[in-house]
Amino acid sequence: MKRKRILSDKILLIIQGYAMGAINKVPGVSGGIIALVGGFYVELIYSLQKLNLIAFKLLMARRWDSLISYTNAPFLFYLFGGSLLSFFSMAFILDYLLINYPNYLWSLFFGMVISSIFFVIHLVKIWNLKSYIFLVLGLLVGLCISLLNPMDGNQNFYFIFFCGVISVSGMTLPGLSGSFILLLMGNYELLLIDSVNALYSCVKSLFYGDLDFFKNAEKIRLIQILIVFTAGSISGLIFYVNLLNYVLKKYYSYTISMICGFISGSLICVWPWRTESKNEIDYFFPREINQHTIMMILCITLGIVIVYVLEKYGKERS
Repeated sequence: MKRKRILSDKILLIIQGYAMGAINKVPGVSGGIIALVGGFYVELIYSLQKLNLIAFKLLMARRWDSLISYTNAPFLFYLFGGSLLSFFSMAFILDYLLINYPNYLWSLFFGMVISSIFFVIHLVKIWNLKSYIFLVLGLLVGLCISLLNPMDGNQNFYFIFFCGVISVSGMTLPGLSGSFILLLMGNYELLLIDSVNALYSCVKSLFYGDLDFFKNAEKIRLIQILIVFTAGSISGLIFYVNLLNYVLKKYYSYTISMICGFISGSLICVWPWRTESKNEIDYFFPREINQHTIMMILCITLGIVIVYVLEKYGKERS
């Protein structure tokens, strides 16, 4: 799975990580799709699975070369470096687009998901009765999750930890949007907007030598929530990658066919012709071709092209 990367490969990984981080923040879209169509999903799962007790022992023994080689550290560094960068820089941009141009943004992601289904379905090596059963099962699970009604928010630390465990599914399970699941659990705004903004504000204050934020009980509470959420995400990541590492080795085609079902089931979450009010979303079909509809179709096309380029370039580099 590991290979020597040239400069262009490293830049591409940063861009792909940036895209994963940005997409993971949008409810209904899974950043894992980028990993799958980009040709590095299996390497991602295998590399994350190496962050285990052996890696910890190598770290404690300061065997740096062995640690870097064992964990495929350069790959993870560039990928998650891009994701971390986008986590903060794209937060304001996506929030602005979701508020001011939601239909165009959903059109872009709808095109990306549609295109992803085409490429992912070709990754299934064996099509038999079991493959189709797992495809339908994934589709049903994706649809059920997409049609659930949101819950009320909860700031209990045990619930926040559980949210972290669930939310990381967006990176490891393409088609299951971690941010959308947080939206269903009622804690999307708390965990991905309020807490992140509080952290950004505290870091900014710390940079300027202003320690007054320690006296702000609300900010401290949000930082505590973010820490618990992060701990849950790490725990969930350990669980998912070990599970996926096993099933990808044993049942590759069945796993990919179920993932394809997940992605197909999530299409309703990103349907661009929609109106939103409070917690209700109304879906409809366009009745006329006007400038707005043409722009949305162009955005869908752009989404398709983006995934096509990622897939083709990823295949050439794999």
